[in-house]
Amino acid sequence: MSQSQRQLQIMELVREKGFASIDELVTHFNVTPQTIRRDLNQLADAKKLRRHHGGAGAEPESSTENLSYQSRKIMNLEAKERIAKALVKAIPDGASLFINIGTTTETIAQALLNHRDLKIVTNNIHVAAILSSKPDFTVIIAAGEVRHRDGGIVGEATSDFIGQFQMDFGIIGISGISMNGSLLDFDYREVRVAQAIIEHSQQIILAADHTKFGRSAMVKLGNISQIDHLYTDLTPPAEICEILTTNDISLHIV
Repeated sequence: MSQSQRQLQIMELVREKGFASIDELVTHFNVTPQTIRRDLNQLADAKKLRRHHGGAGAEPESSTENLSYQSRKIMNLEAKERIAKALVKAIPDGASLFINIGTTTETIAQALLNHRDLKIVTNNIHVAAILSSKPDFTVIIAAGEVRHRDGGIVGEATSDFIGQFQMDFGIIGISGISMNGSLLDFDYREVRVAQAIIEHSQQIILAADHTKFGRSAMVKLGNISQIDHLYTDLTPPAEICEILTTNDISLHIV
């Protein structure tokens, strides 16, 4: 197979799945990781896909606009499910928790359904719909503007609403994590809500698969040094690991 044929097939696979890892592509094409990395870098340079740490996504990288909701739902889904399964083990029955916007947090909500007597405050319509199916759960949905593209609730009213609570856990997802530890997102209104969650939680749990490391987004939420636990699927870059160690943050690789 020629390089051009292989790259066309890579683009088809990435479009179909939303995300493809280097390991998957190496196995599929029976070539070396170096060959796949070179292909992905060339395709990313040509704006034909979005390069991630460990693989590639279907849409070009942008620091001003997030991927579509449907693309994010299927992207790296298996890793998100592993993260969710491990994370919920840290949540005791009867706990209170915030859950913010994101497809990763929606996967976590699904994994929480085997718990009992949880009290949840969320600004994510999909999370509220998932968790409200449990009669022993108390689910409180935040006030504010509903974003049509993903069911997130954002705005000043949402931040003020979150500030009325003090919860045991704040479970947050994020769009990107820079190498200096900055937590990044695309919507400043969403960032203000996440900041309120961090301020009003006893423990902060960040759920982020490996594609978030090194990913750009234009709004700074805070720093990874502010969290208590990080759940991810692969070892973070050395710069991130150093910040975690310096700040005594628990790293859970699943």
